[in-house]
Amino acid sequence: MERAGDETFEVFITDTGESFRCGAGQTLLGGMERLGRKGIPVGCRGGGCGVCKVHVTAGEVRCRKMSRAHVSAEDEARGIVLACRCRPASDIRLAVIGSMDKAFLKHAQAGGAR
Repeated sequence: MERAGDETFEVFITDTGESFRCGAGQTLLGGMERLGRKGIPVGCRGGGCGVCKVHVTAGEVRCRKMSRAHVSAEDEARGIVLACRCRPASDIRLAVIGSMDKAFLKHAQAGGAR
């Protein structure tokens, strides 16, 4: 029997076609790191540096406080968030942007998408 917070969701990365399971209690960044990809940018893990910016294009996430210097209220309303500060609340689709796109797109261009 699953406890609250133990639920897992499918996260699909539109840029590469990859997907992974992410627990409701785990950040999107933590789930991405489990892909084992080298070069995933990780900074402060506290929402202050902005290097893990993603665009959630479908589904819902629960976000903690993020620096408005990197994610405006308008951006957040459009689904642009920091992966270190958000947890899935449903299955989601996301696009990598900013510093994240370099690591993911380089991997996809090298034929590494699964």
